Amino acid sequence: MLSRKYSAYYHTMTDGTVKQTNPFNGTEVWSIPGRGNKPLTNAIPVTAKRISGGTADHSCIFCQHQYTRIAPEKSRLVSNGSRHEILYYLMPDQIEQQQAEFRRVGNMFEIVTADYWRKNYKYEHPATVDQWRTSYLKHPTGLPHIQSIAMYKLMQGGMTEEQAESILRSGRNSVFDGFFGGCHDLIIGRRHYAEGAEYDTQLCSSGELTPEEHFRYFTITIDTMRDMLETNPYIRYISVFQNWLRSAGASVDHLHKQVCALDEWGATVTGKVQMALQDPNVFNELGTNLASQHNLIFAQNDHAVAFVGIGHRFPTIEIYSASAACRPFQLSREELRGFSDLVHACHAALGSGLSCNEEWYYTPMDAVYTMPWHIELKWRVNVQAGFEGGTGIHINPVLPADFRTMLVERLDALRSAGKLGDCSIVDGCLNTPQPLQYWRRT
Repeated sequence: MLSRKYSAYYHTMTDGTVKQTNPFNGTEVWSIPGRGNKPLTNAIPVTAKRISGGTADHSCIFCQHQYTRIAPEKSRLVSNGSRHEILYYLMPDQIEQQQAEFRRVGNMFEIVTADYWRKNYKYEHPATVDQWRTSYLKHPTGLPHIQSIAMYKLMQGGMTEEQAESILRSGRNSVFDGFFGGCHDLIIGRRHYAEGAEYDTQLCSSGELTPEEHFRYFTITIDTMRDMLETNPYIRYISVFQNWLRSAGASVDHLHKQVCALDEWGATVTGKVQMALQDPNVFNELGTNLASQHNLIFAQNDHAVAFVGIGHRFPTIEIYSASAACRPFQLSREELRGFSDLVHACHAALGSGLSCNEEWYYTPMDAVYTMPWHIELKWRVNVQAGFEGGTGIHINPVLPADFRTMLVERLDALRSAGKLGDCSIVDGCLNTPQPLQYWRRT
């Protein structure tokens, strides 16, 4: 039974220690004054190296003009003057014709593999994918490209060069499947470095995008979700996440999201849906209303609200869509833009110099009881250690109120610099409760 006492989830001790319990998963967290005294800075470190124009586009395998080092493009978002469009199933000779703002490619090291869907569900790629694959491999540079990345993948999996070559010579080309028709994709941004960067540590994070660029980033990510659902009927949920910098789990320090289809909801989403079954208004009551009661709201617009999360192992921002639509691909363009603007503002406030995880949560496709689409940004400024393992009490080094104050100060500066979209700064508490409309079940 859920407690309706807000003090059960958030309590400040006389010495200033804030004891928190996450209302949605029960995680116990303490924030202790003084634990966060180390500087959390986005300043350029003394070890940073200057970059030149020639290296700006060739710094990693996700950069422009490194196209043949990763899987073929399932789609890309391009600019045609004032208009933007998504192109699908690109051929090798199309890659250099037009600059990609964002690209969708298969993850060469899938979590849920193409083999998983084929062997467990007898899933077959749609005809459009098979036609693209056939045409790509017939192209003069297509087959060499695919063989090259297949060799890399097999050798990274522990094979010798001779073993990998033997597999490719044998014609057993199922290793190609994930490149063309897998259901774990990457959405890759164009820039490696921030606009005007002078040092190799000035990377282009989500917050370094313009609000318009961030909206397009969301657009192609959601288009990828929609496409997966239309082509694979066995999908029950699609995990969308972003690991920013290696200490947050990124294999490459270049902006990208991951979109990974699943045949189940996972424990976290299942728990949240079960809470919505018990109390359809729980995300208002124990999400926005609880945060507002403790003055942790810091930003909102007509379509979303952002606050410091309660009971997280890392300093966490939670951004909730206020829409009655509960899945990313069901929001209107206006609603999506408003939500994107607030997420972008939060990323900009966190900065690009410290690692961060972005995690999407929404109502599964086959769920009856709804929860709002919301995103958590987890600022990876601390490392969990033996104390946490031995006690089950997690030390979050940043006091929630201090985190909120920092975010407000940074947002105010960003707004003055004209770098934010639709984002109003909130003084801790909402004027009216129940801002989320998801429970209306449109």
